[in-house]
Amino acid sequence: MQHRAKIEYDPNWQKKYRDMIYTPHKAMARIRNGQRVFIGTGCGEPQLLVDAMAKRAGELSDVEIVHLLTKGDAPYANPKMADSFSVNSFFIGQNVRGHIQEGMGSYTPMLLSDIPLLFKSGQLPLDVVLVQVSRPNMLGKVSLGISVDIVKSAVENGSLVIAQVNEQMPWTIGDCYLDIYDLDILVPTNIPLIERPSKPLNEVTEKIAQYITSLVEDGSTIEFGLGRIPGIGRIPAACMHYLTEKKDLGIHTELITDSIMKLIESGAVTGARKKTDQGKIVTSFCMGTKKLYDLVDANPLFSFRPTEYVNDPLVISRQYKMVAINMAMEVDLTGQVCADSQGDKFYSGIGGQVDFNRGAARSKGGKAIIVTSSTTEDGEHSRIVSRLSPGAGVVTCRGEVHYIITEYGVAYLHGKNISERTLALISIAHPKFREQLLKEAIEAKYLRQEFSAVGDKFVVASDERKTSLILDDGTEITFRPIHPTDEQRIRDLLYDLSQETLYYRFMSQSTRFGHAQIQNFVYIDHRKDVAIIGTLPEAHGEEIVAVGRYYLDEKTNRAEVAFVIRDEWQNRHIGSFLFKHLITIAKRSGISGFTAEVLRDNKRMQAIFNNSGYKVSSQVEEGVYSFVIDF
Repeated sequence: MQHRAKIEYDPNWQKKYRDMIYTPHKAMARIRNGQRVFIGTGCGEPQLLVDAMAKRAGELSDVEIVHLLTKGDAPYANPKMADSFSVNSFFIGQNVRGHIQEGMGSYTPMLLSDIPLLFKSGQLPLDVVLVQVSRPNMLGKVSLGISVDIVKSAVENGSLVIAQVNEQMPWTIGDCYLDIYDLDILVPTNIPLIERPSKPLNEVTEKIAQYITSLVEDGSTIEFGLGRIPGIGRIPAACMHYLTEKKDLGIHTELITDSIMKLIESGAVTGARKKTDQGKIVTSFCMGTKKLYDLVDANPLFSFRPTEYVNDPLVISRQYKMVAINMAMEVDLTGQVCADSQGDKFYSGIGGQVDFNRGAARSKGGKAIIVTSSTTEDGEHSRIVSRLSPGAGVVTCRGEVHYIITEYGVAYLHGKNISERTLALISIAHPKFREQLLKEAIEAKYLRQEFSAVGDKFVVASDERKTSLILDDGTEITFRPIHPTDEQRIRDLLYDLSQETLYYRFMSQSTRFGHAQIQNFVYIDHRKDVAIIGTLPEAHGEEIVAVGRYYLDEKTNRAEVAFVIRDEWQNRHIGSFLFKHLITIAKRSGISGFTAEVLRDNKRMQAIFNNSGYKVSSQVEEGVYSFVIDF
């Protein structure tokens, strides 16, 4: 942990600036009818000022309240005060959601990076700005503390700035300072900040977090987005619990919460490989408990910067291996992401999703990730849908989406056609909705009619069957169950095989494979039939180098086994390893043995069976060996 900066506060500041000091009631008396009032963000909200303003409800009319999001009680959103106050929010929090959904307030959908310019240009002039700051230092400077974000721009462009000067506001370090004379009115106080404890993880959140973690490489810089899903919470923050084994992570994000403390304590965060702000955790605001506020106080590890810097896609893109993690309420089969509404009901906001998605996508080695749970909170509706709900808005368009993650897996969509996207997204939908989604995709002409035959076979196997093999030269091959999204990879493999390899595997000279035949490789039930593929990582996916499969005959409780290895990877013990892995899976399923048909000339395959260590019997007829392997 870095040493704290020494902050010399001015002990006589109230005397020095006494002409600027007001009581909350006197300060709020400066608000006039019809004015636009900005309120500081999140847990940095100036509660005393807001409460004093609300007490003037009977005297005020048509006052517009503007904010990013606030975590206080929002008394101004009380229906009884509807004639006095209306809310205009850039991101809808729980405290104003009902007010806005009932039509008493409104939501302004904007990229977070664009909001400061809205103030600066005069398009949204601010008559009064209510903020909370630290006490001033000996140089007459104050810190915006835990909320810098769009607050700094609001202060710089507001006509009248009223600051709640709180003894308990941390002095954060970065581009977050104001001269005391940038403020017009000072309201001294010494009260605790609003706290927002992190909620415990649930099973769905943990599964999604683990998938996210698998995509985060050592040295990556990470953003944890603002959004949340009803009943699930903020998944991006949850994944911090699983990143503690990583090395040299960097943080560049709008928001930090208590979840970051464990990650810092683990030593995983050094920022050593960041291309800008090296060694610094860059953020624009934080919401958590006093423990977090104490951590950021005078701590040079943290750099609190305004939104126009933190959310600038160009700044984001300069980071090496930038990983952006944001959330979706709904994703359609073409890849359109709805993140701010439930149908026609506005729920949250755009926030920084587009800013960071674009920045991460342009970062060298970067990953733009959107996460969602597979179903709504009650489990009755899929969040992967054939068409977005009526009224749902698109936050991230289909052309900019990269990774989509649910608790059922990862779908990579960028550069994929509609058919490929559809299959990838159905494969990570909740199993009970996959068959219906497949049917709707065929009706929408996203998929060919032949897919109607695989509806009951659209199954994604458990990752429990995953394993890996390290070859003599250090190459690591990952073995996993085949997925419905592997259809194109299987097609590529089959057409790359030599004539000899094809003949040994299929006992035919034909080099043509029909669509139904390739589907038969991919769409299996993973119970009676099992298919395992060996893969190598590619820039945007995987290359299949081996396929092993067995087909169970329930009458004999034996399964017919077959496998094929890409020509250039043969004679490297991949076949033997794959065969043993298939045996392990079969034995766990209670299968008593394998059978196989092998051409007389296929000596390599015969050797694998004969040297398996199990009881093997065989007989030859018309140039074909029939093997029986008993476990």
